[in-house]
Amino acid sequence: MIGWLQDIRYALRQLRKSLSFTVTAVVTLALALGANAVVFSVMNGLVLRPLNVPQARSLYEIQRGAEMSANQSYPDFLDLRERNRTFDDLAAYGITQVGLDTGEGPSPTWGVEASGNYFDALSIQPYLGRFFHASDEHGANSAPYIVLGYAYWHSQFHDDPGVLGRVIQVNKHPFTVLGVAPPSFRGTLVFFSPNFFVPLVDQEQVEGTNNLNNRGSRGPWVIGHLKSGVTPAQAVADLNSIGAYLAKNYPKDDAKMTFSLARPGLLGDQFARPIQAFLAGLMALAALILLAACANLGSLFAARAADRSREMALRLALGSSRKRILRGLFTEAVLIALIGGGVGLSASVAGLRWLLNWQPFGNFPVRTPVNPDASVYIVALLLTLLSGFLLGAVPVRQVFRANPWEVVKSGTTARVGRRLTARDVLLAVQIAICAVLVTSSLVAVRGLSRSLHGHYGFEPLHSILVETDLSMAGYSGDRVPIMQQRILDTVKAIPGVQSAGVTDMLLLNDTNGISVFSDKTTDLRASNAAASAYTYHVSPEYLQAEGTAFLAGRNFTLHDDKTSPRVAVVNREFARRMFGSVAAAMGAWYKMPDGTRVQVVGVAEDGKYATLTEDPHAAMFLPLLQWPSQSAWLVVRSRRDPQPMGQAIRNALQQLDPGLPVQIESRYDEMAAVLFGPRMATLALGVLGVMGAMLSITGIFGMAAYSVSKRLRELGIRVALGAQRKEVLQAALGRAFKLLAIGSAAGLVLGLLATRVLASVVYQATPRDPLVLTGVVVAMALVGLLAASIPARRALSIDPVILLRDQ
Repeated sequence: MIGWLQDIRYALRQLRKSLSFTVTAVVTLALALGANAVVFSVMNGLVLRPLNVPQARSLYEIQRGAEMSANQSYPDFLDLRERNRTFDDLAAYGITQVGLDTGEGPSPTWGVEASGNYFDALSIQPYLGRFFHASDEHGANSAPYIVLGYAYWHSQFHDDPGVLGRVIQVNKHPFTVLGVAPPSFRGTLVFFSPNFFVPLVDQEQVEGTNNLNNRGSRGPWVIGHLKSGVTPAQAVADLNSIGAYLAKNYPKDDAKMTFSLARPGLLGDQFARPIQAFLAGLMALAALILLAACANLGSLFAARAADRSREMALRLALGSSRKRILRGLFTEAVLIALIGGGVGLSASVAGLRWLLNWQPFGNFPVRTPVNPDASVYIVALLLTLLSGFLLGAVPVRQVFRANPWEVVKSGTTARVGRRLTARDVLLAVQIAICAVLVTSSLVAVRGLSRSLHGHYGFEPLHSILVETDLSMAGYSGDRVPIMQQRILDTVKAIPGVQSAGVTDMLLLNDTNGISVFSDKTTDLRASNAAASAYTYHVSPEYLQAEGTAFLAGRNFTLHDDKTSPRVAVVNREFARRMFGSVAAAMGAWYKMPDGTRVQVVGVAEDGKYATLTEDPHAAMFLPLLQWPSQSAWLVVRSRRDPQPMGQAIRNALQQLDPGLPVQIESRYDEMAAVLFGPRMATLALGVLGVMGAMLSITGIFGMAAYSVSKRLRELGIRVALGAQRKEVLQAALGRAFKLLAIGSAAGLVLGLLATRVLASVVYQATPRDPLVLTGVVVAMALVGLLAASIPARRALSIDPVILLRDQ
């Protein structure tokens, strides 16, 4: 123990003597270890850590079909809950937005509508009051109760316990506050923190529509705890037997019904797998950063050991053991790693706290559960100790091969020759890692640029969105289309508005795929569908307001109402799949799932509907007057400044109906959710790329400076014998630039392979982009030039007379 304390004191003195080396090493490790801590915390919070509910390990989400969709119909949920034999209970829930009025006027607020047994199935206890239960449900709209989320109760009601029993308005319907959820419970989606919970049986009052008896309408997600001793495979077999029953009894809606299980939190494997793949790739890149940092510092440690070779030789000659010297070197390395790890972890915790409270999507209550727990600290400690061990192991060979008498006599053990050394290999690996990171970051940047300026089938520039769900204001039935037309007329009258249209769902926001059939099909089961098409119910001028181009045919008019034949505008992909071509689609008929015949009167360009990276998908636009919907987005095209225009729209609608909840934003702001993945990928990879470049610069600089300092006498002789500046630079820095070229080439190839995973996250992210390839070459050349500039100046400034006189 005394020996270790002596080693620590000696190591601290040595580090204090070489302050520049110590600061460089600590900062380098802090950057690398901090990056790993942040990435692992995000992966831990979103993927590895179970939901914060009792017995989370036995909680599963039910997925449907080969596409592993998490959405189920409410009638199917009831059958699954009643007929299964492998779950303790099954609960259903979904995200919803309502106009919530607590006494200061309605405001759009996000929450969860859940089956009555939701809290009981999860074994959650209320913080205040009570929850609603299955016994409170007695049919549609029979349970007008609301449970507040803790954060919402804290911010809106200031922790007032008197809120219990208070009646608040949900879409102008009275709901009684039953209780408050505990602070630790924020729903069953890891990225969403609901402000309230209401019973799913109140769907008509909450959403304005009632699909509780519609087996073909897929909405809620279903979760439950497996019974003790039941395996997931047994549960899937049990669920598939129920699926066979559903397919037999409801062939129109539940044909080929199969099920699978997934961990809840990320909406099943359909969403979890891309997120897991991206985070795994990001974790691998962060690990590469740490490896590059260790390679960089390993080279510096080797050079430091060579500079201290005379000191170590004297200690060996005076009787010190090689084991004791190595122990001292390991102590120095571990101390540097611990200090760097502590600094990096402290900085990462500060960044994670900011990320924990980050709200990137307006009033949508995002929850980013990245707060570090014990596993994060353990991983950070293990990485820190591993880094220290790797750094300490670098000079082991030098110590064991050192001959103290030769060192004392010659003054150094350093040899600078033409053979490949361990330091050369470390530097080449580090440069390759840097090239991988630079390639990935440039691919992400180019992909994001395409995302922001790509072609979506609509034009987001000069587009303003107004969310006006009329069900939140108490409108229903025939009052809905009348009010929608009044809203359109009011907005069109505002100076500066070029066009305006209404849609029940936004492109690149919502999707509702339904089966469509050939006009000759008589058996309208889903298995006989000709295509699945995203469906949007829109007003006349909507496509014009979106900036969507027509390829053929006409737009809708006010005459396309309930009294006229059903018509549709379809996209090019719909026309190709259903009819073979745009020309063949014009005037053609097809059938909806209920047998309704629809005629194609126009064909519009293809667009992006669900994600930026999706393949072309069939879509159809139906007249809102023929297919009424209470949910409505108003799309306004105007070249006026968005802020004053938005305020003008708000004032006009408030005059029209003061009780109408209105949310106004630019189209680019609304696309924040779609662009979130590309932006985060670009930011993360950009930061890692800059860090990799910084590490490569210091690594190349260290090697070049070390090479020049050890070859000053040789270079002086070359200058004295008449060597040209080019020859001196080649002798001094040739090896460093060869390693730069080799490492860059290897890293570029690896980067091209690694960036394939970005194609699922970033729109049109391709590593084959000529600009990306050129950018990588230029970036790595700049890295080399920056790193070698100071050693090059030193080599060119050699005065052979002074140098040879000093020898």
